[in-house]
Amino acid sequence: MRVAVLGAGYAGLTVARRLERTLPERVELVVVDESRDHLVQHELHRVVRRPDLEETITVPLDDVLDRATVRRARVRDVDPERGTAALSTAGDERSETLTYDVGVVCLGAETAFYDLPGVESHAVPLKRLEHARRIRREALAAEGGTAVVGGAGLSGVQVAGELAALSRGADLGLDVRLVEMADRVAPGFDPVFADAIGRELEARGVSVTTGVAIDRAEADSVHLADGRQIPADVLVWTGGIRGSAALDGERLPVDADLQVSDSTFVVGDAAAVVDAGGRNVPASARTAIGEARVAAKNVVRRVNESTVAEETAGTPPRRYSYEFDELGWVVSVGDGAVAQVGSVVLGGDPARAMKAVVGAGHLGSVGEVRQASELVRRELGWPDPGAVDLPFDPAAVPDGVDPAVLGTLQDSLLGAAVALSRRASPDETVDLTGVTRLGDRSHPDSSVNALGRLVSNSIDAARAFGRRRSDSGRDEE
Repeated sequence: MRVAVLGAGYAGLTVARRLERTLPERVELVVVDESRDHLVQHELHRVVRRPDLEETITVPLDDVLDRATVRRARVRDVDPERGTAALSTAGDERSETLTYDVGVVCLGAETAFYDLPGVESHAVPLKRLEHARRIRREALAAEGGTAVVGGAGLSGVQVAGELAALSRGADLGLDVRLVEMADRVAPGFDPVFADAIGRELEARGVSVTTGVAIDRAEADSVHLADGRQIPADVLVWTGGIRGSAALDGERLPVDADLQVSDSTFVVGDAAAVVDAGGRNVPASARTAIGEARVAAKNVVRRVNESTVAEETAGTPPRRYSYEFDELGWVVSVGDGAVAQVGSVVLGGDPARAMKAVVGAGHLGSVGEVRQASELVRRELGWPDPGAVDLPFDPAAVPDGVDPAVLGTLQDSLLGAAVALSRRASPDETVDLTGVTRLGDRSHPDSSVNALGRLVSNSIDAARAFGRRRSDSGRDEE
């Protein structure tokens, strides 16, 4: 019997690692992915400014998968009813057919360009490392120019923040503009959270234009639907997603059991999921991982159906159901961050810490504890490990402890924070970003920086006054 996992993103790798531990030994497990590495994609925007972060956010599949056979190939087509997938390898357009008894489709989503003239040919999406590298190259070559990001979802917000921070750090003088067709950034999220993100963007040097869509793009400009034309030396497109080409560009609709046929499950961004409560589940890394945990249990149940005690002939097989739990959201904006935990919106160090925990929690859950430690250090601006003589190794995991416990710890911490926030303000969202940024040295409007500017201005004024007195004394002589 063969179980195939198609794709090794967040959903695919989570499913595969769980199946390695839970499938009967008699079952063959095959994982198919185009890349030899797993990418922590929600940290990809950081590579625009910090190219050396690549090694921290990529994990070789052979290092984190023990039992599975890893096939490096592109999935060109999937037939969920027949239980087949057409595969091709790099440089070879011929395809071979992989058959499976149970399959999990985790192919993620692709960028949707909506047939807008010139956008796909002139814009850079942000799905792969080569995209981040290209955005960086174009930004560095566009000194004094304009960088436009189309689409102000969380991905667009993050890459715009990185471009502004890159411009500031490299003294590029870029005019970074974020364009969104909805009436605010982060549409679809809590308005209080969205408003806080908008303020953070503007404080970090990003100009925001809402309520107007990009109509078309040219080599050096974009045209807005209201007739305006703005220069675009760099154009990044994060304006939407569609399903994988292997699924004809569709995100397959699935119910809470994540099953589309007797033999096939679809998980993560490849699916349009309706959870056990009837809610449409948003596409995100965290929801993909949560769905993957449910799918893995359903795969094992499907494999073992004939021996499950409660199932009898003529009775529909029982499946586990996914239920979306909105613990919260966090988005980075350059060196800053904004987080919503339950009914509280935070900025400053608490939000940055939460952002670090999310990425590190995933790396820890797939066994890459040392990389998780490095990601936290980089996100929070901690010194190099060798710069501080610690009495312990912060990346060490005691013998006998499953590294996946770090992912569980992450969920527990978020859950506890949500519970506290709901007790503090159960009926409305409260914006605490003004308070939490007071000591944030990276925020231009924080009290720490305001005090620094006041002291600096006072010193400059005193020096100027001293020079005037000196000059006046020389004149009198």
